[in-house]
Formats: sequence, C-alpha cells, structure tokens
Amino acid sequence: MLAAVADDLGRAGALVSFNGKSFDAPVLETRYLFHRLEWTASRRPHLDVLHPARRFWKEDECSLVVLEQQVLGAWRKDDVSGCEIPQRYFQFVRSGNAKPIAGVLDHNRLDLVSLAGLTSRLLEIVRGGPDYADNAREALALGHVYARANAGERAIGAYERAVTLSAASRSRRAPRLTADALRALAVSYRRARRFDEAARCWTALIEHGCSSEAEREAIEALAIHHEHRRRDLESARRFALQNVAKARGTGPERRQDSARHRLARIERKISVAGSPGRLLDAVEIP
Repeated sequence: MLAAVADDLGRAGALVSFNGKSFDAPVLETRYLFHRLEWTASRRPHLDVLHPARRFWKEDECSLVVLEQQVLGAWRKDDVSGCEIPQRYFQFVRSGNAKPIAGVLDHNRLDLVSLAGLTSRLLEIVRGGPDYADNAREALALGHVYARANAGERAIGAYERAVTLSAASRSRRAPRLTADALRALAVSYRRARRFDEAARCWTALIEHGCSSEAEREAIEALAIHHEHRRRDLESARRFALQNVAKARGTGPERRQDSARHRLARIERKISVAGSPGRLLDAVEIP
C-alpha cells in the first residue's frame, strides 16, 4: 500500500490537502519511517486548502462539508458521517466484510471532488483579481494575499472592492468587514505614499465605528498626518488630544508616553508659529 501511494506521489507535481499539513502528511510520513521507506512528498509543494479557506470563507465553521455548501453550492445526500468512519473501518478489519466501507469510499471521493473545486475557486480569485471576488470577505482576503506578496497596487484594488461590497451588503458581519477593509486600505495607501487618501480612510473608519484599538490607531495616524503632511497644527492638536485620552490607562506605558510627547511637540510648534491654528510651513521642532 505504501509503495502504491509513493508511486502516485512520484507522478504528482504537488500535494493538495485539507488540514493535511498538521495531520495527514505527518501520519503518512510516520508510516514510511516506521517501515524504513523514504517519504518523498516532503520535497514537493504542499497546498493545505484549510488555511486559505479560513481566510476567504470562514463563517462559524470551516469544515469541508460546510464549505461545499457555502462556496460550491453542493449538498451531500446519504453521506457517511466522519465520526462513523473509524468504526466502519474496524468493523471491516474484524469481519472482512467490505460493505460498510463502500460508503466510506464514496465519502472520501466527495471530499476529493470538493477539495478540487475549492482549490480551483481559490486560484480563480487570485489570478482573476478583485473583480472575481463575489463578496467583501473574498476581496479582503485577496488583498491580504497581494499585500504579503508585496503587490501593493493590487492589494489596494482588492481592499477598495472589499469596502464597496461590504457597504452594499446586508450581512450581519458587514460592519466588521467594512472596518477591517477600511483599515487595510488606509495602511496600503500609506505604504504607497498616498497620504491624503489614507487620511480619508482613517476618517471614514472613525465615522463608521470600529474597535477601540482600531480607533486609537486611526486617531494617531490622523494626528501624524496633520502634523507632518498637512502642517495643520490645530487639527493635529485636536487628534493628539484624543490620542492622549485614548491611550490613558488602556495601553502600555510607552504608548502613553508617545502620545503625550506628540501633543507636547505640537503645542510647542503652535507656540513658535505665533498663532493657534496657523498652517506651519517651515518650522519643525523635534
């Protein structure tokens, strides 16, 4: 049996599994080592679809059967429950009667078909781009894929689509997805040095409503933007005051010190400029 599996793997360009990196592949490798055989699959790429599936589609559960229904629109009929499979197998081993195994083999066949379908859908989204994302969650996940690959402009396009799709959605998760997409878009704009667009996203994030940590991050970013980019010291001071209030008693001491230091620096700049609210063009105080 191990030789037959090794022969199949020898003709494969890659290994695709569902939770295989932490379970199936280590179990197989142990079997090969026990029989003093080489585990050649470790030299091939291994795509564990469970991990991108969690990012692209996870709702309350991320089992293969649930993803079949949610993503592929497929429902199984008369399927053997996964928890029954060990019992059926041991019954076969004891009795030699293969009839209980028929349903197990069909269950495994459906698993493989669904795995192929999910893998195909993932590749379609990644290759096709933001327009291939059907919902805000897919667009947001695609943006994260592009961002990790240092494809900044592609990430921005995906995050922009995530914001648009989440705003049009009536899902109960839409507000959280909107907040996550706005934050990711603001960070991407900032990395691309598109500072005014980043500031608009931070402002929209605060107005939309978000977690206290995301709100603090947005307020701090706006304080920095108005101080160093816009040179609008009064606006910078207003956000710096909010940042001090947010940091007080809720974050690490260094964060509180940083917020107070920024406020003090802005107030010194205002004092040097001569009049509160004046746009400062040349004076920079460390």
